[in-house]
Amino acid sequence: MLLRLTGPTLAASSFMNNTPIVAMLAPQIERMARNRGWSPSKFLMPLSFAAILGGIVTLMGTATNIVVSGLLQADGFEPLGFFEITKIGLPIAVVGVGALVLLAPRLLPDRRSVSEIDDEEYRRYNITMRVLPELDGSTVSGAGLRHLSGVFLAQIERSDELITPVGHDTVLRAGDVLRFVGRVNEVLDLDSMPGLVSTEDSHVARLNARYVTHYEAVVGTSSSLVGRTLRDAGFRGHYQAVVAAIHRAGQRIDAKLGDVVLQPGDTLVVIGDRDWSVRWRERSDFALIATLDAAPPVPGRRAWLTVLIVVVMIGLAVTGIVPLVTAALLGAAAFVVTRTITPSDVRAAIDFDVIITIAAAFGVAAGMQASGLADMTAKGVIGALGGLGGIGALAGVIIATVILKELVTNNAAALMILPLALATAAELGLNPRTFALGVAVAAATPFLTPIGYQTNLMVYGPGGYRFTDYLRLGIPLTVIVVVMLLIGLPILWPL
Repeated sequence: MLLRLTGPTLAASSFMNNTPIVAMLAPQIERMARNRGWSPSKFLMPLSFAAILGGIVTLMGTATNIVVSGLLQADGFEPLGFFEITKIGLPIAVVGVGALVLLAPRLLPDRRSVSEIDDEEYRRYNITMRVLPELDGSTVSGAGLRHLSGVFLAQIERSDELITPVGHDTVLRAGDVLRFVGRVNEVLDLDSMPGLVSTEDSHVARLNARYVTHYEAVVGTSSSLVGRTLRDAGFRGHYQAVVAAIHRAGQRIDAKLGDVVLQPGDTLVVIGDRDWSVRWRERSDFALIATLDAAPPVPGRRAWLTVLIVVVMIGLAVTGIVPLVTAALLGAAAFVVTRTITPSDVRAAIDFDVIITIAAAFGVAAGMQASGLADMTAKGVIGALGGLGGIGALAGVIIATVILKELVTNNAAALMILPLALATAAELGLNPRTFALGVAVAAATPFLTPIGYQTNLMVYGPGGYRFTDYLRLGIPLTVIVVVMLLIGLPILWPL
């Protein structure tokens, strides 16, 4: 099953942005795994890693390759060819997928118990409900709140008092706020419980929509929500939606929803109108938005037309008839002309962060060269690893990239390390292209943390992962990448 999942994902992400691929597949894979009684944690991280590996197969697989190619050209070298990186990227990708298939079932923990569903059920959400007058004076047991399937009553808030319902005879009062914890579908089913109403009910009524939909939205690393509460961020007013529940992988949240300080990877159950996901899907606020219980998309009539446009676009770029940028623009224009997408979809799909990063890369690289920082650092690398010769210097550059890409974005790591790599190669009289390709591949393969890359963060909450889970599978994959780079690069691009 993993091979059937990771193989096509790798192939698709070799020729297009891997973020929308993961955004499309992750909810479907999660739903499929649950329906079959499997743990989604065994599939979602391999999905992300396969998409990342696909990015090193061709020049257009990831923006990092384009950043490195542009910096090479700006420094007076030939830009990377469309399939030039394929010579080293494809073998690494194939071995990497093989490692995923073999290691993921063994190394990734089962974050969901298939044999029993109890209070430790993975992906527990917090949701708050208000007691209506009809339940005033009822006990927790009498109201039918003691033995709910997949949900338990964790706390009762009454005025300024917090009550833990330790017994069946705890009496409820009208206006009490009940905090439940449980699986996403079950906590949403509480809306139909007699005598209870969501604490957000009045806000949902103000959405002025013909009907509303529940969404799962994962908070992104660059989101303005990070480090703020829903109240501080003015979530309802800004996003025109309501958060009904919050999930944080591996942790239980014991606070009011409005008082929870959000972190990257937090998964929110959002109630919004039917177009809410369209408005926010391409923004940096959320790494992933999925409609709860939505049916998988059905391929439309334009599916084959889409494939044809992509093939023609790639053909134009590969043959050199037009530059890659021109081919991409023509492809986007063809999608609009054929009404496959709308002009607003095109505007929403533009990732200004990537554009600004690529533009800034040239300025940063020039500054590092002009200030002498690149030469000074290169001499430091040579001094530390010079005894090991060219391979030692290459290893130092690759390892430095591996470390830096987990602390900053992969594009930022590439633009910071590449000038140093080129200066090191020049100082030692080595092939600068070997070093540039080492930086490109090392920067484009962040496996060690959920915040290292967008697709890793997308699957963090839905997979129920903990931060250290990425190390379990990420360390072996990173070792494979580094070792294959050190063996393959000097053979394919002699030092």
